[in-house]
Amino acid sequence: MNLFPKHHHIGLVSSFSELVKTEFYGNMNALCWERKPEGDFKEIVSKLTLKENITEIFINDLLELNLSEKGNEARKIIIHDIQLLSDFGAEPSLNLLKNYERDEEFDFISTDVYSYHADRSPIETSTFLCTYYGAASEIIPNNMCKQKILIPEIREKLKKLYDGPNEEFETFLKDNFFDLHYKAEADAEAVNLGTGNLWRLSVDHPGQNVLPCIHRAPQENSGEYRLLLIC
Repeated sequence: MNLFPKHHHIGLVSSFSELVKTEFYGNMNALCWERKPEGDFKEIVSKLTLKENITEIFINDLLELNLSEKGNEARKIIIHDIQLLSDFGAEPSLNLLKNYERDEEFDFISTDVYSYHADRSPIETSTFLCTYYGAASEIIPNNMCKQKILIPEIREKLKKLYDGPNEEFETFLKDNFFDLHYKAEADAEAVNLGTGNLWRLSVDHPGQNVLPCIHRAPQENSGEYRLLLIC
């Protein structure tokens, strides 16, 4: 069943091989390997130790956990995903998250991951992510958001921040990642990426023939950590 019938920017695949081999085209800049993995991911989260607000978890950390049968099933899935992505050439990071750092430097523009944003890379790559437990990220279609640096009142305030020649203003915006952040339209329909699904999102890089996928981290559920695989 297609979970996203109205969203032409999302493609569905049924295997990891299809996820990494399918080309983005037209408006489609997000691919979802739809899954409903068995296993008790909550048990894994409850037995991991949060050392900082974001704690990277390694395979050895998972192997040291004393788990029930359902917890062990969840562990096998996570390790398999890490191995699939690593064999593909990616560098996956499994994170236990309490929260990300907030950008509170300016009251008129935010550049943290809770703001809708695109990822940028100097090389041809994609963003892969899977939320195993907790609140899941969101994406929105590119035609339902606007680059914040193109909003007149924000642009004027950024010009006041900038102290340099006019011809280098755009470089200033890029160097400070202001150009990667977007404001959703009032009627924008966000898509929740759900738990268990493995996603591939387009990024801004030379040679990419589609727009980068606009996404954001969710507001965490109160008292609940997230378990997220990302690269």
